[in-house]
Amino acid sequence: MQTKGALLWGANEEWSVESIDIPDPLPPEVTVKLSACGICHTDEHLVTGDLPVSHYPMLGGHEAAGEIVALGGAVSGYAVGDRVVLSAIPSCGHCRPCMLGYGAVCDLAYRTLSGESIADNTRRIRARGQEVAPLCHIGGLAPYVTVHEYSLVKIEKEIPLDLAALLGCGVSTGWGAVVNVAEVKPGDTAVVMGLGGVGASASLACAASGAERVVVIDPVETKRDHAMALGATHFYSSLDEAREGLSEETWGQMADKVLITVGRMEASLLQDAIDLTGKFGVVVPISAGNFKANDVSLNLDGLRGYLRSIKGVIQNGGNPKLEITKLIGLYASGKLPLENLVTARYCLDDVNLGFQHMREGRNIRGLVTFDHDGGPAAARPS
Repeated sequence: MQTKGALLWGANEEWSVESIDIPDPLPPEVTVKLSACGICHTDEHLVTGDLPVSHYPMLGGHEAAGEIVALGGAVSGYAVGDRVVLSAIPSCGHCRPCMLGYGAVCDLAYRTLSGESIADNTRRIRARGQEVAPLCHIGGLAPYVTVHEYSLVKIEKEIPLDLAALLGCGVSTGWGAVVNVAEVKPGDTAVVMGLGGVGASASLACAASGAERVVVIDPVETKRDHAMALGATHFYSSLDEAREGLSEETWGQMADKVLITVGRMEASLLQDAIDLTGKFGVVVPISAGNFKANDVSLNLDGLRGYLRSIKGVIQNGGNPKLEITKLIGLYASGKLPLENLVTARYCLDDVNLGFQHMREGRNIRGLVTFDHDGGPAAARPS
């Protein structure tokens, strides 16, 4: 199938929207007509070179949802017309991590940056006569994608597909980091460092988990109202301001849980986050930075002496398919206002504008939306 997609031909370049050829599905694959794809910092790390990949061009996008339009002969449990979320990390259900309930680190995830399909270890998308690597086995910055059934989560309840796209990465990551990894409890003081798509989802989860204080830190003052609408009780525009405010609010006890959800992780932020916690404090670094960096410097005595801990997370820290299904149910019951996370929509031709707005802090979450009826997919944001 010929369509178009947003390609990155090398680090520090812009996305190029151009003609691509999408392959027909192999026996364990499906082709999905996408409704939307989220604009996520993971794609931005490709642009900056923080995220090293073995092959260019890359077809961006990994946070998407749509409707199945074609099935491979070996696919079971899905049918043409099914509405699905595409999980940013596939889970096979058979490897040791999957069987232990940690599909977010499925053994197949190691290939998410190579672009080699799970079905046959090849790259079958083509552009300009060359092989194209789809990010996270998806490549959602295109109206159609062909993916393995391991990447699918069926939508059993009513939810708009454009909002469902958010569950493939950002929402499940932020929510899962709070619930499964930080384990925020009623009465906790929880801090969210950075209010983008993941930070906004983490804020919602902290409030839903019963945190007494949900403290958001972001230098963009215009995000204050968004933070409060998402359940924040306090908003600070700097770490110094937050440190002083937390000390006063908690009588020196500081935070129980701190989640780092900035756009780009810097080594110094880990110690900053630790300094915001009190005894038994937990820090969960969600943000990514330079994937090859080994430059973290910590005061280990402050970590050891106060029984603090640092806990890693990828996607939702658990089983992506189970967690995404739970989130669909929460939306359907009115407990997860996904519409509050989307602050701008873009057509595919405006994808570079969407990433620019993300860098400038003008978006909580931007969506690239696809129109399959010939009308405008999205109004052009200013």
